[in-house]
Amino acid sequence: MSEKRKSGLSYFIRRFKTHRLAMTGLAIILLEIVVVYGLPVIVSMEPNTSDLTAILQAPNQKHILGTDSLGRDVFARLLSGGQVSLFIGFLATIVGLIVGVPLGVLAGYFRGKIELVIMRTADIFMSFPYIILVLVIVSIIGPSVWSVAVIMGIMSWTRFARLIHGNVIAEREKQYVESAVSIGSSTADIIFKSILPNSITPVLIALTFNTSSAILAESGLSFLGMGVQPPQASWGNLLFNAQSITIITQNHWLWVPPGLLLIITTISINFIGDGLRDAFDPKTIL
Repeated sequence: MSEKRKSGLSYFIRRFKTHRLAMTGLAIILLEIVVVYGLPVIVSMEPNTSDLTAILQAPNQKHILGTDSLGRDVFARLLSGGQVSLFIGFLATIVGLIVGVPLGVLAGYFRGKIELVIMRTADIFMSFPYIILVLVIVSIIGPSVWSVAVIMGIMSWTRFARLIHGNVIAEREKQYVESAVSIGSSTADIIFKSILPNSITPVLIALTFNTSSAILAESGLSFLGMGVQPPQASWGNLLFNAQSITIITQNHWLWVPPGLLLIITTISINFIGDGLRDAFDPKTIL
């Protein structure tokens, strides 16, 4: 890594650290990851084990968040559901990034027929309501953790492709690219060493917002019964019980915790995105 790039990275990190909301959001997400993935390893928890003698118990010493209608520990299921929801959010974003960025770079750099095909395909994808299209495809393939994550990721490729496409077009017209072409640099070197590093910033910011959107989309699908299937828990299918007015009014421990975690998680991830945006923009006063 060059000295210039090192100094730029140090400057970015310093600016990001001064963004209080972003640092708060980052701390919350890291704490969530440690708790939902680490605590079940340290403390033996059985999210799918039923205790018929402890059905719909309110929070108590043995079950700190109570039990559900099958006598399962709500806290254990909340942690298990967090593992699934976070995994789907991160995996869907990675899949969208892997599909969208290369296509956007190809369209922006080579232009012509390649650009026409890729960007018109993106327009077709974007003309359909995202959640409806995901719902239809999941219903055909079959709902599971992997199918939901991969399908949502593939459906989100247009966001990354359009962002990187516009930036690559702007970068390829600059003098440093013309100089690289004139001295005989390979196309791969020009793209990966010159254009991509200067075009990737908006995509990095979009990663955070796409992750929070994927977590919410998974919750919506699970709430509708087309996401993660019981007995496997996710924050979305834990909220499925909230369809009953009795549960809403009398058994609040079943839906309040996953609802709060969804809100806190998506807001925290969006705060991180705001911090990245402001840290990358030197005009922003932090």
